[in-house]
Amino acid sequence: MNGYIHRLITRCTDYFWSDDVRQLKGLHGFMIRVFRLVYVLLRHLFRGQLTLRAMSLVYTSLLSLVPLLAVSFSVLKGFGVHNQIEPLLLNFLAALGPKGAEISSTIIGFVENVKVGVLGTLGLLFLLYTVVSLTQKVESSFNYVWRVERLRGLAQRFASYLSVIMVGPVLMFTALGVTATIASNSVVRHLIEIEPFGQLFLLAGKLLPYLLVIAVFSFLYIFVPNTRVKLLPALIGGTVAGILWETSGWGFAHFIANSTKYAAIYSSFAILILLLIWLYLSWLILLLGSQVAFYVQFPQYLTRRPVQMELSNRLRERLALHVMVLIADRHAHNGEPWTLESMVDYLGLPMQPVHKVLRLLMEIGYLSETSDDPPAYLPKRDIDNISLAELFQVVRRAGENRFLSSAQMPHTGKVDETLETVQSAIEQVLQGKTLRDLVVESQSG
Repeated sequence: MNGYIHRLITRCTDYFWSDDVRQLKGLHGFMIRVFRLVYVLLRHLFRGQLTLRAMSLVYTSLLSLVPLLAVSFSVLKGFGVHNQIEPLLLNFLAALGPKGAEISSTIIGFVENVKVGVLGTLGLLFLLYTVVSLTQKVESSFNYVWRVERLRGLAQRFASYLSVIMVGPVLMFTALGVTATIASNSVVRHLIEIEPFGQLFLLAGKLLPYLLVIAVFSFLYIFVPNTRVKLLPALIGGTVAGILWETSGWGFAHFIANSTKYAAIYSSFAILILLLIWLYLSWLILLLGSQVAFYVQFPQYLTRRPVQMELSNRLRERLALHVMVLIADRHAHNGEPWTLESMVDYLGLPMQPVHKVLRLLMEIGYLSETSDDPPAYLPKRDIDNISLAELFQVVRRAGENRFLSSAQMPHTGKVDETLETVQSAIEQVLQGKTLRDLVVESQSG
């Protein structure tokens, strides 16, 4: 019996995990992708990193909610549509039932008491910092999902975040206003009276909240991570997250309506606890949608076990040399400099190891980063003066420090002699060869 069960498990494992999912086509490939995606998402939830980040975002949200709404309120006031903030906030808190209206009214009261004009320069800067800190925390969580280890630069961060915070509300309310104008148009109202246009318009009205949430989530998945996210994966992730968010809102409202015991147990604290739970669910769904977008864009990560992107010494040396040759070749021929995204696409490798090697080459002084968005990479030294032997030596020593280096390692005569022989052989083979020589040889080959 045990042997039969073992063979069955082995066959199921081979069926779902043996093939490269990128090579699978048709309905079979789609089903395998969906199965793997659900499996990997559940694994992320059980490992706890997404839940921990969602909890962190709940805390940051409580600190930043009023300043964020105050900044949006001030911007929208200039356009005369500031009164629309409360209905939007009420819609977000609709899952809390009657308590949502109470929380919304309280928050709007706080926002109206925050008078940006009398805060002074220091107070205004602190207000903007609080708002930017929330978006920075969101970017950090999204970067974790997308295997990106670096946030945007400080100046770029403020410019990008504030543009979204200030322009985003205006665009959103403009879209809502255009929708309302179309709905009130006499021609449209006349068409509604004709079937099946009336039923179609009613269906569109029911779908509109889902479409708006999906559009907002998809925009966040494209803009927030510090990497290039393609449109289709962002839309798929936004669709999954939008449907989950709207559906969970309905379920959460039903749960509150049938859970009077919470109010009896927690008394006046019940409303705060329910708000925290809803914020946690909202952030968790947003992160899950981003995770879906990541796996749609990089299906090679849909593996049975988590993929560890740790480079061996051999692969690090090979990748570092390859990267230097690519960048030096473009520089020598006045070509367009390589960016991280273009290099990842060309090499066909995951972003994380390529980014690690680029950061390493910058730290040891061989590459410099431009201030463009996204940044490009250029040789920091003349490629005629970059010795290949020196490059190999520096890359091999990367990561050493005064606490852990060759000097702290035990020394044995035969071991030291063997290592010195290896180093001498490398220097002898590469003697006199520079990075430009390798670029020229690569072209001729």
